[in-house]
Amino acid sequence: MTRFAAPIAEQVWDMKYRLKEADGTPVDRSIEDSWRRIARALAEVEDDTAKWEDTFYAALEDFKFLPAGRITAGAGTGRKVTLFNCFVMGTVPDDMGGIFDMLKEAALTMQQGGGIGYDFSTIRPKGAAVAGVAADASGPLSFMDVWDAMCRTIMSAGSRRGAMMATMRCDHPDIESFIGAKSDPARLRMFNMSVLVTDPFMEAVKADGPWDLVFDGKVYHTLQARDLWNRIMQATYDYAEPGVIFIDRINKANNLNYCETIAATNPCGEQPLPPYGACLLGSVNLARLVTAPFTDAAELDPEALDQLVRVAIRMMDNTVDASKFPLEAQAREAEAKRRIGLGVTGLADALLMLGLRYGSDEAAAQTEEWMRAIARAAYLASVDLAKEKGAFPLFDRDAYLASGTMQMMDEDVRAAVADHGIRNALLTSIAPTGTISLYAGNVSSGIEPVFAYEYTRKVLQKNGSRTEEKVVDYAVQMWKELKGDAPLPDHFVNAQTLAPLEHVKMQAAAQKWVDSSISKTINCPEDISFEAFKDVYMEAYETGCKGCTTYRPNDVTGSVLSVESNKEDAPAPMPVEGGDVIHLQDPLDRPQTLEGNTYKLKWPDSEHAIYLTINDIIVGGRRRPFEVFINSKNMEHFAWTVALTRMISAVFRRGGDVSFVVEELKAVFDPRGGAWIKGKYIPSILAAIGGVIETHLIAIGFIEGEGTGLKTDPTAKVVGLESGNRGKACPSCGQYSMMMVEGCMTCSSCGHSKCG
Repeated sequence: MTRFAAPIAEQVWDMKYRLKEADGTPVDRSIEDSWRRIARALAEVEDDTAKWEDTFYAALEDFKFLPAGRITAGAGTGRKVTLFNCFVMGTVPDDMGGIFDMLKEAALTMQQGGGIGYDFSTIRPKGAAVAGVAADASGPLSFMDVWDAMCRTIMSAGSRRGAMMATMRCDHPDIESFIGAKSDPARLRMFNMSVLVTDPFMEAVKADGPWDLVFDGKVYHTLQARDLWNRIMQATYDYAEPGVIFIDRINKANNLNYCETIAATNPCGEQPLPPYGACLLGSVNLARLVTAPFTDAAELDPEALDQLVRVAIRMMDNTVDASKFPLEAQAREAEAKRRIGLGVTGLADALLMLGLRYGSDEAAAQTEEWMRAIARAAYLASVDLAKEKGAFPLFDRDAYLASGTMQMMDEDVRAAVADHGIRNALLTSIAPTGTISLYAGNVSSGIEPVFAYEYTRKVLQKNGSRTEEKVVDYAVQMWKELKGDAPLPDHFVNAQTLAPLEHVKMQAAAQKWVDSSISKTINCPEDISFEAFKDVYMEAYETGCKGCTTYRPNDVTGSVLSVESNKEDAPAPMPVEGGDVIHLQDPLDRPQTLEGNTYKLKWPDSEHAIYLTINDIIVGGRRRPFEVFINSKNMEHFAWTVALTRMISAVFRRGGDVSFVVEELKAVFDPRGGAWIKGKYIPSILAAIGGVIETHLIAIGFIEGEGTGLKTDPTAKVVGLESGNRGKACPSCGQYSMMMVEGCMTCSSCGHSKCG
């Protein structure tokens, strides 16, 4: 029986991927059972089911091929779930009925666990005339607020945490409002946001030329392109959004540019998709394919890689037929093009095993060589499938061969496609692999550098207690097993010590042989100059990347496992060791008098208002919440308001980070329906109470903004962080271990991620 590399890996499998009965009784008794379940489900479409089940099992065994989470959790379960990770929804029509039809489709898709993307450029700008009703349009951002509320409601109804991408063209009249939307930490927090940047816009930026903002042929405003570019850059410098998508490059390079136009991506950006486009994901674990690691003879076995890719392509092609879809339009789109996204994980670890420094020219060249080999094997495998099962229905020989990807391929690959067609229109993509990488032994995620070589993580035990477990990077663990206590070589670098342009170099090297796109976060130091920061995006454009996402610690999103030192001349920080937060166990004493505020909350279905009084206490010179009183003349509310008063006050008096109370209340969904209050949809009266408490906590400086967690906690002590490292508090487990990984805030302690 396979042994997990660490208890946390087994916990991830048990919580996320292990098949269980409705009452929690395990069906998968071991990880081998999970692999067998997946292999059997994907082999059912084959004529020789037994042969392919064994072949697929061998690829899954030892975590060599890692299907994405939707496949691992859903294949072979018999449940009504999609095995596809990524969706872009239909084009949003510029009319009220059509907009809300799209909202319904989004809800149905998210309910089955799919992340979605939308282009809101098709909605007329704010202030534009609405024919027939003598009114002005409210603009696309107002409807994005509705989507945001829907996503929060779907999440609170018990589904997988929602994830959405919103895009807007750089020439839309509301683009400036779109760029600045995330400056308000209370708005659109269920969205990732990206600007669709065109080639003419980039040329206008370089020339410092004028730029028209246009909708439906009407010019609403003209400004300097460089000024707009600087606004995009300033926004992402200040609060990490919006990202940038080079949309013309995506459409020109698209194998299917003869039959589709792309205007949006999935939430993490690795899948640019057409309306109703869907794509499933999987990753080849490069770290498992290195022979003789940390020796002069170290290499990634080329034959093993070729064979693994070919089997993975067949498994993913079968998944297209095995999956269910939330919408019929998505099923038709998937069947017509059979798009798949095979990527990699463990790249950084594999480079370390070969003695290559991530970000160096040598590492970039090796990455390009590996990605080229993967692309070649994938395309030839898809040709073999076309011979056996037929090409994808929309295959057009001449148009397909003229695509950018096919122009790069070797002549034998082009000839094979010309003679036999190809089964899958697009085949490669590099997606976020945070959770599956952890479950596979904590290999480095996707194409990202190693974030932390070693840290401590809390593991939930069956009896409800938590134990501390050391989590070690896969390559570091292998080094220790081979070299004992020998110090790590100089080529061991991490995300914090890399220069931003080294990140770009690695992304550009991989992108050359990826026909879809790549999810990657370029970590930037807090003190990077604005001009140097802008250079990162320009370098991404000039070197052929299809998009760019950065993360710089800032006042709005907070610091991500920031590294501090008391010594001014201290050397570069070593990898994060992780840590835990020790909270007060005894309640704080109540002073004789307290200061506070009383808030009036009027809920539409209640005859009487609810009054909330929140009193504060000063600890260590800082104000923090101490108690709450909830009162109403409505006697139907009496019992639960008393219970809530006592419970919240008890939590507040324990000290520590109590901001989770807000998130828990705001996630409560009333099946009878919520209410619109001050232009925002609130899913329940309890969620409204949570919002009032949150407003108070922001006002007293206890938290920075909606969903941002603790600002300063004088009663909490961080231990186990040798360099004083401290991240944001996780809204799920409360640990200070939130980090930006592949575009998503992710907790290294419990795996919580805003992207699911």
